[in-house]
Amino acid sequence: MPDLSGKATGLGVARTRAAPWVTSRERGSLRLLRVMSWISLHWGRRASRLLLYAIAGYFFCFAPSARTHARAYLRRVLGREPTARDRFRHLLWFATTIHDRVYLVNGRFDLFEISIEGGEHIAEAVDTGSGAFLMGSHLGSFEAIHSVGRRQPGPQVAMAMYEENARKIGRLLSALNPQAIPEVIALGHMDAMLRIREALDRGRFVGVLADRTLGAEPTRTVMFLGTPARFPTGPMRAAAIMRRKVIFMAGLYCGGNRYRILFESLADFTAIGPNEREAALDAAVDRYAALLEHHCREAPFNWFNFFDFWQS
Repeated sequence: MPDLSGKATGLGVARTRAAPWVTSRERGSLRLLRVMSWISLHWGRRASRLLLYAIAGYFFCFAPSARTHARAYLRRVLGREPTARDRFRHLLWFATTIHDRVYLVNGRFDLFEISIEGGEHIAEAVDTGSGAFLMGSHLGSFEAIHSVGRRQPGPQVAMAMYEENARKIGRLLSALNPQAIPEVIALGHMDAMLRIREALDRGRFVGVLADRTLGAEPTRTVMFLGTPARFPTGPMRAAAIMRRKVIFMAGLYCGGNRYRILFESLADFTAIGPNEREAALDAAVDRYAALLEHHCREAPFNWFNFFDFWQS
């Protein structure tokens, strides 16, 4: 168990075995994905959405582990026992963001109403040319965020993720549109940090999802939705060491064909000296968790984490 001594949002560093999401096997297949992609593109979004109810219903009935952990999250974020309708809606919105990815990676932006808030943070980083970290989570749709960069010139994003995740994303996007595969920096290799620094020095953004721990890495224990939870410190430490700005990002699904893209200032390590680094890093992880909690409460059916996040 992490050290929970000290403040309510105190520091807890722990090293444990691999987290369940790392070792779990994904359901489905690339063949099925290609079939779904064909149906989506040929039937149209409205007609092919009917299949989402069957998919959500399947997981509602036959994925007991994910159902249990999703229910525990909804209980915390809603402040009450979630109804069957709440739990089904959570799965349906997850299926919807996956379905919409088919259209977004194929450039069908005309099908969606996408609003952007906080775009000035991106514009400022582009103007300075210094690069910045985009710190996201499994909240909403990353593809909706990525579509912003493909629709307008300027921001270029390299995604930093662990190697197995990189392979999964590569296979997924290759099945949907081989031309849409983004630049990916696979973590866990000796040259990963060098590649991240090189991308930043070229003025690019480096995107990373920072709401899951691998289980065998330094973490900070923070109160999240009323319960202590461990957040990885590695992504924020990389930003601190490289003395870069960090921008929080989220692509919230709002129902129908509407998405809300959010960018918020999270941390600025550009002027932080080595003696101040640890305090600034702790504050940044706390703020990240606070922003994630705020938007989970604001859009509770958008956090697609179907694992035991609180490791109960």
